[in-house]
Amino acid sequence: MSRLRARCPDCRTLTAVALEAGEYECHSCGRRFAAGLVRVPRAWGADGESMAEAAFLPLPYPEAAVVDEDSLTEQNLALAAGLPDLPLVLGGCCCSHVGAVEGLATRHARLAVVWFDAHGDLNTPETSPSGNTWGMPLRMLIDSGTVAPADVALVGARNLDQPEVEFIAACGLRTDEAGVDGALEGADAVYVAFDVDVLDPDDDVVPFMPEPGGLTLVEAAAMLRRIVAERPLAGAGLTGVANAPANTEPLVRVTQALGL
Repeated sequence: MSRLRARCPDCRTLTAVALEAGEYECHSCGRRFAAGLVRVPRAWGADGESMAEAAFLPLPYPEAAVVDEDSLTEQNLALAAGLPDLPLVLGGCCCSHVGAVEGLATRHARLAVVWFDAHGDLNTPETSPSGNTWGMPLRMLIDSGTVAPADVALVGARNLDQPEVEFIAACGLRTDEAGVDGALEGADAVYVAFDVDVLDPDDDVVPFMPEPGGLTLVEAAAMLRRIVAERPLAGAGLTGVANAPANTEPLVRVTQALGL
């Protein structure tokens, strides 16, 4: 992977060149872009083919890399090492956030993480009812010390397993909108992990694992705008999307709310 050159979404040629502050400019058509897109198609669990395919949905950002390694450890290492200056990660499952946060945490003294998800992603191999690794990535980041619980806000979770509830209580993890301010306080920058199942499935989006009673896209966009107004955006990731063409427009609305 190269941080310097990416595939322009318009020209489809490797003529988008990295500039300062994470921007890209296409030498062929002259367009400028606010971030570099990294596709991470693997879904580390059973029956995740639709999520993996959704990593190739068209988004209007230059494609800086496709990370498709044979193991999650290799994926994390490759992603962390090759992130653009301002990455927009498109998964795949939420495990794609792990390598992104690991890489960005080395660039910032204190990185906050706001994790939008209908699920906690806080299981371990011992507590997971399904055994799917995609239910564990936030726990991986906390247990590894990559981020501290006090610097994390879990927003929109409404389907938690009992061990996840107990872990939240034990570690003091911040939850919902009220916890976002606390997670951002004192942070140098913020990574936004956005699983689209945080949104209500009736609101023009097709999540891979829909859960009723979620945020509307308007509500989520307002929160995202507030987050990036408070702290610089280190990067963002979009995950948990079903492979449906109708998902492209709501994903773009999310990235626009992030200022990308």
